[in-house]
Amino acid sequence: MTSLAAANERLLALSNEGETGRGAEAFAFAALRRAGREAFAAQGLPTTRLEEWRYTNLAELAAPAWRLPAAGAAGVSRDAVEALASPVFACGLLVFVDGRLAPGLSTLRVPEVELLSIAEARGSRSLGSLVDLKAHPFAALATALLDDGVCVRLPAGARLEQPLHLVFLSLGAGAPTATQPRVFVEAGRGSRAVVVQDHVSAGPGPAFTNAVTELHVGPGASLEHVLLQRESDATFHVSHTAALLEREARLATHAITLGGRLVRNDLCVTLAGEGSEAWLSGLFLGSGERLVDNHGFVDHAVPRGTSRQLYKGVLADRARGVFRGRVRVRPGAQHTDAKQSNPNLLLSPDAEIDSKPQLEIFADDVKCSHGSAIGRTDEDALFYLRTRGIDESSARTLLVRGFAAEVLAALPEPALAEALGDAFAALIEGVRP
Repeated sequence: MTSLAAANERLLALSNEGETGRGAEAFAFAALRRAGREAFAAQGLPTTRLEEWRYTNLAELAAPAWRLPAAGAAGVSRDAVEALASPVFACGLLVFVDGRLAPGLSTLRVPEVELLSIAEARGSRSLGSLVDLKAHPFAALATALLDDGVCVRLPAGARLEQPLHLVFLSLGAGAPTATQPRVFVEAGRGSRAVVVQDHVSAGPGPAFTNAVTELHVGPGASLEHVLLQRESDATFHVSHTAALLEREARLATHAITLGGRLVRNDLCVTLAGEGSEAWLSGLFLGSGERLVDNHGFVDHAVPRGTSRQLYKGVLADRARGVFRGRVRVRPGAQHTDAKQSNPNLLLSPDAEIDSKPQLEIFADDVKCSHGSAIGRTDEDALFYLRTRGIDESSARTLLVRGFAAEVLAALPEPALAEALGDAFAALIEGVRP
């Protein structure tokens, strides 16, 4: 038996263990969990023989004997959460510890928003509707192990003045723990909101975060979603974000990856209403022997849709990066305007990036383009800065921060952009060319 096959059996056993441990809640999402379990059993963990996973070997993730988290948030203080997830948007703060809501650490002063726990939302037909379990094995696994999470509903016309901050804290202590964070956001007609989904670690121990996020953006609504991953270097992080945009809807996503041992971010966006817009950006930093894999799929299903993708990677040491951005323009989706770009900066000769922007166009009246670039630090610019009295390390940090500035400046909150820029610069300073 291969290591992946053995891991598949252990993970399926976890789903059975979790089901028997839920007691009265076992029937809340029985059909959805069963569908996830069946889909994962049919697929198992993906191998490098699959094109979508060609550059991402999961042997390291499959090795530990992952366990479900223990209940409770004992020993976690609000001060610790605020230090790890700085800056904290305290008016709408929900804290999840090892995947489960911690009411004592949360504060909610946003009356415009309806928040439901997974258990409370058990009657909803929306949860899980945007995810193709047969195409995404980790989303299937997360559904099979569905435990806790949050459903966010914005009524028609609602306007949030402050971001809704969702902090998912991995304790990272003791036995290797697997958590399945779940988020569903439904933005009603004409609503406006910013949601920050923040993944952090309290300890250095091994952890596996398997997150699923669904974003349903209603007619004329505007939603900004920030996926921030700054977990420990011993964390395996897999996320699947699925979004559906209705007529004249606008979605902006920002995926910032600063931590983790192995990180895989899947983003699937369907423009299902005419005049909808998707603005997708990402920034990832790889150092040591980290692997960061970003896969995006934008489906232009109807005419007059607009999409923009800008993902930037910075890789040092022996780190590896993967980017695949696929845009499909369906037959009849005329007047589509789609662009994607993936510039990458390699800070060492041993760093590596595999980049594959891709267009699939089945309409004839469209504007579509894509591009990718891979390069080193500009030595002329470095020389110029050094002639101005700046030491080499500081000069390199300035250049790399300048490379990242375009993505960071697009973040919806200046305080968040500044804090992440500082964190990014601090990580870069510890890297040697």
